[in-house]
Amino acid sequence: SPCDIVDPGGFKSRSSMARVVCAALVVGCVGAFAPVPARTTTGARTVVGAEPFTAATEKYKSDFPEFSSYGWGVSTKAERWNGRHAMFGWVFIVATGYAQAHGLIPEPDKLLDLKEWGTLAEITPRVSTITNERAIILVANIHALMVSLCAAFCPLDYQDKLLLEPGEEDEAPAGVFPAFETGVTASAEMYNGRMAMLGIVVTSAYSMIYGVPFLTVVDQMLGGLLYKG
Repeated sequence: SPCDIVDPGGFKSRSSMARVVCAALVVGCVGAFAPVPARTTTGARTVVGAEPFTAATEKYKSDFPEFSSYGWGVSTKAERWNGRHAMFGWVFIVATGYAQAHGLIPEPDKLLDLKEWGTLAEITPRVSTITNERAIILVANIHALMVSLCAAFCPLDYQDKLLLEPGEEDEAPAGVFPAFETGVTASAEMYNGRMAMLGIVVTSAYSMIYGVPFLTVVDQMLGGLLYKG
């Protein structure tokens, strides 16, 4: 098929292609956003810095002050929370693949009864409904969404707020390459969040371009470990 690579010996390796393409995209994306090296000179020459994040956040703040005051849009707050949602998404994705591989979803291929579930279960009106597997995954996502909404609008005192409080300043932009700090640190969280977001984009792109199910791509990237019984 068009998705297969045939080497000189005739060996087909779609999974190898997935890993190679994803690795190449990751390296390419990181290289594309690498900063211009800072050059400091004396006299009439200027100082060339590498502060695209700072410039972008400042411009957004001046153009949309109302949104910026809440931490929406081009802000460190938004980037950090987007990364957190992406990391949670990967946990959910892997858990879904594990549940499929180990038969933890009851009667996965059974279609929902339209009389019992109503029109929300329809794919094509009066023709077909979603499967039991899709319904369970959907409901699980709804639960996660409700937890996220509760964290946004009525967080506990010890929780990090989704939005900035009135008068609260956003943290400084992390830059293209945040300070490398291991352990449970803000910099490590930012790195992990960025890689999680980039991974979702790369995996989704491969899935759509080659017509391969998303979870199948994830399984190929993991060397077949996800669906291994």
